[in-house]
Amino acid sequence: MSELNVSQVEQALQGYNDPYLGSDLVSSGCVQGVEVHDGKVSVSVCLPYPAGALTTGIAQMLQVAVENVEGCTSADVSVRWQVTAHNTQTEQEAIAQVKNIIAISSGKGGVGKSTTAVNLAVALAKEGARVGLLDADIYGPSQGIMLGIEDGTRPETIDNKWFVPVEAHGVKAMSMAYLVTESTPMVWRGPMASGALLQIMTQTQWGGLDYLIIDMPPGTGDIQLTMSQKFPVSGAVVVTTPQDVALADAKKGIEMFEKVHIPVLGLIENMSLHICSNCGHAEHIFGEDGAETLAERYHTKVLGSLPLAKHIREQSDNGVPVVAFDDMSEVAQMYRHAARHMAAELAQLNSGAAPSIEISDD
Repeated sequence: MSELNVSQVEQALQGYNDPYLGSDLVSSGCVQGVEVHDGKVSVSVCLPYPAGALTTGIAQMLQVAVENVEGCTSADVSVRWQVTAHNTQTEQEAIAQVKNIIAISSGKGGVGKSTTAVNLAVALAKEGARVGLLDADIYGPSQGIMLGIEDGTRPETIDNKWFVPVEAHGVKAMSMAYLVTESTPMVWRGPMASGALLQIMTQTQWGGLDYLIIDMPPGTGDIQLTMSQKFPVSGAVVVTTPQDVALADAKKGIEMFEKVHIPVLGLIENMSLHICSNCGHAEHIFGEDGAETLAERYHTKVLGSLPLAKHIREQSDNGVPVVAFDDMSEVAQMYRHAARHMAAELAQLNSGAAPSIEISDD
């Protein structure tokens, strides 16, 4: 019987294809160390996206795969995750410790962008990431309501210079809604709105974050340009519905990010399917496969498809996003699945070179 070697272990590890990276862990550079000694194997794996709910299960699957290799007497597999920074070059002190900034955008209003942003933020936090959420929709801030922040809540300040973000559901959040009353309309011209956003962004003490999620206003106007020009946005997600009108506006959003050299990580399709709560009949009332077609055209992917569900709306109105309310529900798992896909897409943009692999037969 031949002695167990590293190549056999790697071959066993390649049997697991990561659904978010789209490749096996050896090819994607996630295997950071393999040691073989007298039939005993030790493997170290590091995923580049938040995966707090997955690491134990992946480790168990890999352990079984390695222990099934002839000559292996035991295997110890450790799986962890680590978020790397992207586009962190900035002179802005407030975001100096923010690893990644992701803009959640839409070509038009009413497609569920804000609901998507808050649930993605909470989903990443559930996986163990440090997450911030900036409500950049100056004219119609809604994140305060969706996070259950009581009207009239004001952020604490430090040295009359810094705002301290309000924390809810594991997310650090900042919004114009915390600085005005719920009934105060923002009757501002574009430059005033952009100036307000700059002030909130640069005077909030975000601290160390893996991700700062920005809930952008709908459209392709001043605020979008301000964000892309003033801050190192790592990537963008465009939210749409299958409806032709929404898809036409989503195209404009994708093209805008391309022009300002911000990579589009993917699309999220809301209201993709409606299931009758009485009879269970499923129907694509806003159209079918629109986001898939759009993603193919612009060489990106659909990160997730969410149904038109009363439950999502109710939880947002109640101030407890559906992922925070019951993270094991089917809809919550859809958001968590989309959040991992988004983070993995960003991680693969970051990977200029694969991590070095340390291998020892000692």
